[in-house]
Amino acid sequence: MTTDFDNKVIAITGAGKGLGRAYAHYFARLGASVVVNNRRHEGEAASSADLVVAEIVNTGGKAVAEYSSVEDPNAGDRLLAAALEHFGHLDSLVANAGVMENGTFRKQTLPELRHNLDINLMGTLNVTHPVFRHMCERRSGSVVVTISSAGLFGQLGLPAYSTSKAALIGLMRSLSLEGASRNISANAIAPYGATQMIDGHVSDEAFERLAPEHVAPVVAWLASGAVNGEMLIAGGGGVARARMKTTAPMLVSEFDGHDWQTLVSAGLDLEFESGRENYEEFVAALDRGT
Repeated sequence: MTTDFDNKVIAITGAGKGLGRAYAHYFARLGASVVVNNRRHEGEAASSADLVVAEIVNTGGKAVAEYSSVEDPNAGDRLLAAALEHFGHLDSLVANAGVMENGTFRKQTLPELRHNLDINLMGTLNVTHPVFRHMCERRSGSVVVTISSAGLFGQLGLPAYSTSKAALIGLMRSLSLEGASRNISANAIAPYGATQMIDGHVSDEAFERLAPEHVAPVVAWLASGAVNGEMLIAGGGGVARARMKTTAPMLVSEFDGHDWQTLVSAGLDLEFESGRENYEEFVAALDRGT
């Protein structure tokens, strides 16, 4: 990774530990000024955000702490204000803050499910909305949201988490379309990182291999604006590209098991840049009688 972030300003949520901390250090080493966001925890002698800032500054980097909880509707305004006050502008946002859950859908209460959505989905919306507007005004910027393989494929015991991460795919794709004409990129990272969120759920060997530092270069590349509307899965020194595809439409009178088998045997070969493009192609296929 040789991406140059000199004179760039990056805001990272959930940057007090784990993946976010690794991202903050990596961006700082690339020359960026970093706004390190992490909420204060009751009983902490020192904020984790302050500790990360001190680590960066002590090695010659530039960083400032910001303490908003992302589920606060005003978190994005405060994050942007911190960037403007200390560095004059904001070039990139990495929306990393999130929480896991541990329970099947039927065993969780609605408030428990909503709590996860408030942080993972609404928390990302809260911080991204004012920042994206700022980028539109400047006609420049990049957004990286954090998704998950659970959002791509679902996961038993993670119903709200999977829902929130899947929703963020739709948000990222919509932002990539809206921002394209204004030189703003939006991409998504599905990280496999050894953090508190997965500690105890994987083997010690896997935990050691999945050091968060392996994901940071991929996130920085996505934030560089080199691509737009992409989803990358990264961890342990590996990276994969993820896309949504469909089969070609086929005409049916009454859908049955035979039709299903025909669809299953067809190739998932079609990709679309937007929902409208998919709709137009679907209708055109009906008009063609295919």
